[in-house]
Amino acid sequence: MAVKITYFVHGTTTDNQNHLSTGWNPGELSELGITQSKELKNQTDLTIFDAVFSSDLKRAVDSARLNFGESVEIIQDKRLRECNYGDLNGAPSDQVVYEDHIDEPFPNGESIQDVVNRIKDFCEYLREREREKLRRQTYRHCCTQSPAICF
Repeated sequence: MAVKITYFVHGTTTDNQNHLSTGWNPGELSELGITQSKELKNQTDLTIFDAVFSSDLKRAVDSARLNFGESVEIIQDKRLRECNYGDLNGAPSDQVVYEDHIDEPFPNGESIQDVVNRIKDFCEYLREREREKLRRQTYRHCCTQSPAICF
């Protein structure tokens, strides 16, 4: 069983334009980011997706809503958040040096390895979600074909 994942980044934020590292701050899409998110509809067949997952941070949710509108439920999951830079959330981007925080957390934040672990946990959730979906489909098929033996 394979799960196909398509990854979209959120649109450009005002922090991006001001060279700030947003981290776990909500972030606001800039006018460019709003345009980018709306244009994605014309670049991708959005009807092929079974589910849409988004970080729960405002910039990601806003991008997903602009991309997909009301056509699909957007499932927010905090495991999809950007790295928590701790004291450096919202700091100038040149102060956020990833190489220094592979295993060592940002002050009052998390390490890059912490982010990797969060994403691994989310991927395991997706795998289990697909297994459950397959079980439900198999059960429905069984019930449709042989309702007398499926109580």
